[in-house]
Amino acid sequence: MSWKRILAGVLIGVAILSVILLAIVSDREGARLSALERVVVIYLEGAIEETGGNWDFSGVITPRRVARQLERAAKDNSIKAVVLRINSPGGAVAASQQIAALIREFEKPVVISMGDMAASGGYYISAPADGIVAHPGTMTGSIGVIFTNFNMEGLYEKLGVEMETIKSGRHKDMFTRKLTDEERRLLQKISDEAYDQFITEVAEGRELEKDHVRKLATGQLYLGSQALELGLVDRLGGIEEAIDLAAEIAGLEKPVKYEFPQPSFFEQLTRLNTYLPALLEKKFLPGELLLLEKAKQYGPQLRYQVAL
Repeated sequence: MSWKRILAGVLIGVAILSVILLAIVSDREGARLSALERVVVIYLEGAIEETGGNWDFSGVITPRRVARQLERAAKDNSIKAVVLRINSPGGAVAASQQIAALIREFEKPVVISMGDMAASGGYYISAPADGIVAHPGTMTGSIGVIFTNFNMEGLYEKLGVEMETIKSGRHKDMFTRKLTDEERRLLQKISDEAYDQFITEVAEGRELEKDHVRKLATGQLYLGSQALELGLVDRLGGIEEAIDLAAEIAGLEKPVKYEFPQPSFFEQLTRLNTYLPALLEKKFLPGELLLLEKAKQYGPQLRYQVAL
């Protein structure tokens, strides 16, 4: 047998042994992690929007970001429960409903830890969780709907812009001018329907009677201490108390607080680079044109949000 065949046999043997050892180490590491009783804390801060939260310091909560974080928690066998730390005045109706559905359908226990504010849409996404913990001074509640739209007629006149509209359907241009009484009634019906959906979400999530929730749904804010008395939250406290509640629900004896590693500064810059040209362009627009751009971008908005 030549030395080349011997060497080849040795190398193959070493490779096979390495694969076996790696599998053993991986299995042991996986078993060790699975034995851990981690409660992951995920921070959700800012307004709730459909898009706009593509980098972590964007200050926006989106369904996509929440789905991505919950998916990470679902795949990690060492994570037994989730605490969502929410600081939000609310935001878009549909985005709030999408996030609430993600939380409701998540298979591991989810507990909400409210920060300074978790109101309107911020409360909507909290309602389906397995438990809610708020500070005594947290501002929450604000169960209601607001419909906003820019009337651009005065701005068009200031800019010297004359708009000509050709339409099919008498209400097609309703958001380009002052609303008629009939159109206000139509929009009020839409707002009322979204309001009823909010009440239903809270009643089902918190296991409360709809009539009780409707009495609370005046749009007013409640302190955490008041929310506890009204049945809108389960306990008073901070993140540690929320972890304790999550551990109780999940049946954990020795819960370990865990947070996902954050993207590096350079990774954040890479994400921001995609949006930087548009941001700079808007930065130097005159005020009137910037307002016009914002109005065209967002249009009429139905929102579960504290009116600011």
